Amino acid sequence: MINQPQSAILGVGKLERRVVAEDVNGKEEMVIRPMCYVTLTIDHRVLDGYQANHFLTRFVEALKGF
Repeated sequence: MINQPQSAILGVGKLERRVVAEDVNGKEEMVIRPMCYVTLTIDHRVLDGYQANHFLTRFVEALKGF
């Protein structure tokens, strides 16, 4: 439940090591990366899905830089 004056709630899950497939030197390999789930709950009276998607995309890009 989103209470006023909030317009969104960002949920960040536990950071875990997971196996993912990545291109390494043009070859697909399985590597271990730290990953977590991120969810964004929004009030559609204030924000629309495009704005929420844009925020999450930028958020993930910022985290990949670390």
